[in-house]
Amino acid sequence: MIRINQLKLRIGHSFEELERKLIRELRIRPEELLEYHIRKQSIDARKKPDLYFVYTIDVGVRKEQNVLKRSKANIQAMENVEYKIPEIVRTFSQNRPVIIGSGPAGLFCTYLLAKAGCRPILLERGGSVDERKEDVETFWKTGKLNPESNVQFGEGGAGTFSDGKLNTLVKDPAGRNRFVLETFVQFGAPKEILYEQKPHIGTDILIDVVRNMRSAILEFGGEVRFHSQVTDLLLEQISENTVSEGQKERKVCGVVINETDRLMTDTVVLAIGHSARDTFEMLYQKEIGMQAKAFAVGVRIEHPQKMINRSQYGSEQIPGLSAAPYKLTAKLENGRGVYSFCMCPGGYVVNASSEEGRLAVNGMSYHSRNGENANSAIIVTVTPEDYGSRHPLAGIAFQRSIEERAYQAGNGKIPVQRYEDFCQNRPTESFGVVKPQMKGEYQKANVREIFPEVLAESLADGIRQFDRKIHGFADGDALLSGVESRTSSPVKIPRDSNLEGKIAGFYPCGEGAGFAGGITSAAMDGMKTAETVLQKYNTQKS
Repeated sequence: MIRINQLKLRIGHSFEELERKLIRELRIRPEELLEYHIRKQSIDARKKPDLYFVYTIDVGVRKEQNVLKRSKANIQAMENVEYKIPEIVRTFSQNRPVIIGSGPAGLFCTYLLAKAGCRPILLERGGSVDERKEDVETFWKTGKLNPESNVQFGEGGAGTFSDGKLNTLVKDPAGRNRFVLETFVQFGAPKEILYEQKPHIGTDILIDVVRNMRSAILEFGGEVRFHSQVTDLLLEQISENTVSEGQKERKVCGVVINETDRLMTDTVVLAIGHSARDTFEMLYQKEIGMQAKAFAVGVRIEHPQKMINRSQYGSEQIPGLSAAPYKLTAKLENGRGVYSFCMCPGGYVVNASSEEGRLAVNGMSYHSRNGENANSAIIVTVTPEDYGSRHPLAGIAFQRSIEERAYQAGNGKIPVQRYEDFCQNRPTESFGVVKPQMKGEYQKANVREIFPEVLAESLADGIRQFDRKIHGFADGDALLSGVESRTSSPVKIPRDSNLEGKIAGFYPCGEGAGFAGGITSAAMDGMKTAETVLQKYNTQKS
């Protein structure tokens, strides 16, 4: 096939116009065009509101070499990388591999191992995605939290109740990124995610995709156990006679589920999310090797989506385009960086708490992104120096402390404050032109008091700087809610070149272990871990 880059058409064009453009660019007759596939679609908004789609398209034509000889510089032979699913090259006889956590890393690791015939066992402390949906909606309506089934815990991981963004900056020479997107489409996601510059699925569709992936895992011989929290890791000493210099001294031999049931295995994949704090504490006690890690905290900010559209597109509404996103960064005089994170066009701020007496927020969009407000996390990086300790669990303690203050500020509800009041350090008494769009109860409060002053002033200053890029961003009526504390894992569990941790047979992966930062990168890391496990099985003696 042939790849055409930088093919530009005005937004709102028809597929017939796209085909005519392809034929003109390739200088061929209509009957010579055999097929085409959109590989990438981005938006050129430099002359807003006169907007264009810019395409990369793979095309099949008759007499391809002749077409290439007379083609322009933006047309060349296609070099596509296709991911090759690993296989078991001999009869599988080992203990079945155990995967802890059913977020993107755990799901994709389990899916590949199941397809290879390893009959993996996936353990999830929460419920199925359908149970979880009911628990989350009950919590948002009544405030009654299920600590084991909420926005953080349950089938699909924290990303299920989010915007479902699938963009990643991870370099991908093996084609894993494309495989992740194709797998999502196979299990119910819209095919547009294969080529959109900033693909997203939305919570409503992600729930179906996750359920369908589980069904496939079961069909391939895997097993999924819900309400199965791993409460202990079973280890044994490797014989001194077999340990050479530089080798590990202990190996995994099983896990304990719900404090009573033992499941024996020589392979454990740790794919917990960033909020499995009790599991981190257990692993610390087992001396598996952990480090404190920088992360970020901040607020959710809400603006009218029409204002964001006007800034990004030059109009409040463009036919053929959904709600506009944004991405903002600022470097402050105090040396800190402030940036937007997990921006949700046409979305909702959600109560994403997972512990009693503590409150955390996140953002969520449905696939249509048709809500009144845009929201995004505005966050500032914190380091071990900020929370005064390099103890591996010190970051968790810092998160808990500001979540407790957020809970107190809102009396158990999401605390909300106008930006002007945030800057003046006074409680909000009434809302202006922006009204909260939230899942979960909320209350007017003083959000600023949640943070240490250096972080609060950094957030206020960063928002002021963002106003230079999006006019109205620092409007006094913009709403801030808190606390956005679960941006990434506060710990890292080191692993070697074989992706093993300090313990033989123990594979930390995904966002919770500090090796990913979103749905796609976590899924890709789960795939890498599955590949390593399969390589281990293929080289082991029977």
